[in-house]
Amino acid sequence: MEKINVLIIGGGASGLQAAISAKTNHPDKSVVVVRQEDKVLVPCGIPYIFGSLHTSDKNILPDKMLTDIGVEIKIAKVTNVDVENNFCTLSNKNKLYFDKLIFATGSIPTVPKWLKGGDLKNVFIIPKDKHYLDEMHTKLKSLKKIITIGAGFIGVEMSDEMNKAGWDVTLVEVEPSILSKAFDKEFGDKAEDLLKSRGVKVITNKGVKEIVGKDGKVSKVILTTGEELDADAVILSVGYVPNTELATKSGIELNKYGFIKTCEYMRVDNCSSDIFAVGDCAEKRDFLTRKLNTTMLASTACAEARVAGMSLYELSPCKAFNGTIAIYDTAIGDTAFGTAGIIESRAREENFSVVVGSFTGMDKHPGTLEGMHAQTVKLIVAADCGMILGGEVYGGSSVGELTNSIGFLIQSHTNIKSLLTAQIGTHPLLTGSPAAYPLIKAAEIVARKLKH
Repeated sequence: MEKINVLIIGGGASGLQAAISAKTNHPDKSVVVVRQEDKVLVPCGIPYIFGSLHTSDKNILPDKMLTDIGVEIKIAKVTNVDVENNFCTLSNKNKLYFDKLIFATGSIPTVPKWLKGGDLKNVFIIPKDKHYLDEMHTKLKSLKKIITIGAGFIGVEMSDEMNKAGWDVTLVEVEPSILSKAFDKEFGDKAEDLLKSRGVKVITNKGVKEIVGKDGKVSKVILTTGEELDADAVILSVGYVPNTELATKSGIELNKYGFIKTCEYMRVDNCSSDIFAVGDCAEKRDFLTRKLNTTMLASTACAEARVAGMSLYELSPCKAFNGTIAIYDTAIGDTAFGTAGIIESRAREENFSVVVGSFTGMDKHPGTLEGMHAQTVKLIVAADCGMILGGEVYGGSSVGELTNSIGFLIQSHTNIKSLLTAQIGTHPLLTGSPAAYPLIKAAEIVARKLKH
């Protein structure tokens, strides 16, 4: 029998951060991470294995982040958790007793049950599994024509990276534009144009009816229109579902979307205050609508993990997770896209009365500087009170931090008037002009509209 103060099941981004938060906030407690993987991948770096990095060995979360602060790692599978008596059983029959437990079991890729041919050879999913991805990478090297199904972030990034590495890639998306869950159409159209200019074939507004095989291997993809696309391999990027098999087996309650039900301190609803859940397996609510949400982001997962780590032994109303803002970034070549909060189309669907302002400027000044990139900022603001609800950004490498800044504005319930009076630091090589800073200029456009 082994007794542990804080036990974390899962070694991905949320498990890693939960362990760091638990140990740094409670240095006198023993913290143990149990995971199945010998090496853990950086989840957001997976597409880049196939292009920029060339190997999964360059996309590893370092164990030193844990071991250097005194967190123990056990490579094992947890087969059962007794949430009433505070112990879990491993596949080798050993039992670990705990004071506090954090589920950080993540998510797994989906294979649509309705998709005929999904079980053929050379049909691949994109799990956070190094061994699977290494085998997939090896098999793909001898193939040429790749069809990616699903144009969310992973599908877009996989397609771009594989095209960059020399594969003939076609991206198929059933929605009218790519990245449609995260961006309004004008931003999705820009991303699509960029992908096409880089050599990726993009098909939108058409679904996949069937994957056809020859001798047990993929040979073509049939679209819902009847069109046929020759294919050597198919990559399914149609979403992920929470990995909650262990939680369900342990009697833990799930919400209607299959996530572990939690409170704002990440405690599991139908358990004692000793059981927590974070990351892709844990329940989400939208920061603005308060509705249950299915957002799965490493950044959201890490925020939840920090909250759980701080809340293990003592609660504070200042340290709660108040809903996901859904801050996303991606890059296609040297052009980046970012979004935070609610996009315009969804805001209107949710019956928010909004005013929108967009401005396109430059990310350096003067615009003749080498490496300058056009930068577009779109702000979505509540018409009745001026609160910033969302933002979308298009531009160069500074987009990532600018999107984070918009996320902070949303989380702090910032009014557009506060943004207009904000003091900003600028530099010719690093930002737009202080007189034409795109974020402030977009706010000015919104402010003028609010007056009428």
